[in-house]
Amino acid sequence: MPLSVTIITLNAAAQLERCLESIAFAEEVIVVDSGSTDGTRELAARRGARVIRKEWLGFGAQKQFAVEAAGHDWVLCVDADECVSQELREGITEELKAPRGFVYAMPRRNRFLGRWLKHGEGYPDWSVRLFHRAHACWGSEPVHEKVMTRSPVLKLSGDLLHDSAETLEKYLDKQNRYTSLQAESMHAAGRRANAVHLVLSPLLRFIKFYLLRLGFLDGVPGLVHIAIGCMNSFNKYAKLKALERAAK
Repeated sequence: MPLSVTIITLNAAAQLERCLESIAFAEEVIVVDSGSTDGTRELAARRGARVIRKEWLGFGAQKQFAVEAAGHDWVLCVDADECVSQELREGITEELKAPRGFVYAMPRRNRFLGRWLKHGEGYPDWSVRLFHRAHACWGSEPVHEKVMTRSPVLKLSGDLLHDSAETLEKYLDKQNRYTSLQAESMHAAGRRANAVHLVLSPLLRFIKFYLLRLGFLDGVPGLVHIAIGCMNSFNKYAKLKALERAAK
């Protein structure tokens, strides 16, 4: 089956080269750019990608725009700071010779503080990225977007490698923006926060990922990664509570 790969970008030139190299097996690569000024579009065009300029719609809507612009029905969606491993590439190629279904998830391995995480939130971090667009689509969430489908989700072997190579400071800034977007989305949907959310959400997250899913085996990087995730849970509900009070 012919395959299109879609990527949304904004000033991703420093990361995009490796990503494009890893997806060279696809028949088509589409890069939807929302206003880069660092040569991202030029780099993508030189590597043979079809480049489309599109104002920012939000993560979910931007990715769905890219899916709809694809020339083939089978679509693989990756981010500019992700690479398709050789094992995953072989798994996708083999699966598309005779697909068992229409929607596939793959294990996503995260690199954090210089270490590839093997446990906790960092791995396997199953992510739905390969699908037939007649059977799935991206949701409209402004952040932490998800693929929506009624079809069974099958699993592929081989890792999708996520290595943003960003500093801890930039990572924290990004998480702060994301929790603000989450709180705004929850507030718009009529969700409310209380003390139980503020206390139990980060606590249960820590128990789940650090203890039950063995995040402690990833050493200090694993601890920091999960601790930030727990703080994100707290911040999300704290910001939601602040929005509630501001609306009164």
